[in-house]
Amino acid sequence: MKAIVLEKTGGVENLILKDVEKPTPKENEVLVEVKAISVNPVDFKVRAIEEVLTMICDTSCPVILGWDIAGKVAAVGSGVSDFAVGDDVFGMVNFPGVGNAYAEYVAAPAAHLTKKPENISYEEAAATTLAALTAIQVLESRVKKGDRILIHAGSGGVGHYAIQIAKHIGAHVTTTCSAKNRDFVMSLGADEHIDYRTQAFEEVAADMDFVLDPMSGETLVKSMKVVKDGGAIISLPSPEFPEGVAEEAEKRNIDVSFLLVESGRKDMDTLSKMLASGAIKAHVSKTFPFAKLADAHTELEKGRTVGKIVVTV
Repeated sequence: MKAIVLEKTGGVENLILKDVEKPTPKENEVLVEVKAISVNPVDFKVRAIEEVLTMICDTSCPVILGWDIAGKVAAVGSGVSDFAVGDDVFGMVNFPGVGNAYAEYVAAPAAHLTKKPENISYEEAAATTLAALTAIQVLESRVKKGDRILIHAGSGGVGHYAIQIAKHIGAHVTTTCSAKNRDFVMSLGADEHIDYRTQAFEEVAADMDFVLDPMSGETLVKSMKVVKDGGAIISLPSPEFPEGVAEEAEKRNIDVSFLLVESGRKDMDTLSKMLASGAIKAHVSKTFPFAKLADAHTELEKGRTVGKIVVTV
């Protein structure tokens, strides 16, 4: 089968299309014939930086990157009873760890997959994996009906799902993004929009119960000004917080913490049901063919993606 192998960390030129051995599913695994792959910022960070590769994947090169897949079951392991050959499935495979998703076939733990709704394309399903799982794992246990929340980068991968999930819960959502993406985030259900280029969000937003921060750094420092005492902030990029944040959080009883998304059936089942009902929708802004996966990395690294980028296989 064809796979894209990272030969060494660095630029996109190190992502090499190669012939590799087709995997055989183990007892509790499903062999998926991949139809679509989603890429995320963590993909290019792992590709580019050896320390991130080691932290996320616990391995070294050569390695097949990627975690987000949608496709058709080609074979099942002896211990699998909830999937059958021919089922359409999607999920985030082995995150954190090695997902081997940049390939025509992936042997995935059955516990990391769910069935794809018939009304959703492979591209939309692949897009509703790591980013959507992050959003639901951040929000589901921390936000309740009536909460006032701020979601930074609402037009991005995690952000555009977080807006929809938060509104489904019943929260009042303020979000930041550029003015050109205002209509997009409002169409997702956002109640208020802040143009981060012309407005200082810390001067506009106030008394927030919860803040979702996918950027950390100065954004996290300023977010402390808008969350109320006893509120909470989840910062996604790093467990290392800027100086002074922990001290202020303790003084004001603000729960500031880091979350790293994890693979799992329960949340994937929830997302599948939400896709089927229309409670959430994936926005796929661009697609690339498998042989051009490196171009998907390059596009994503520009930092201007609206929704998700997907690779078709």
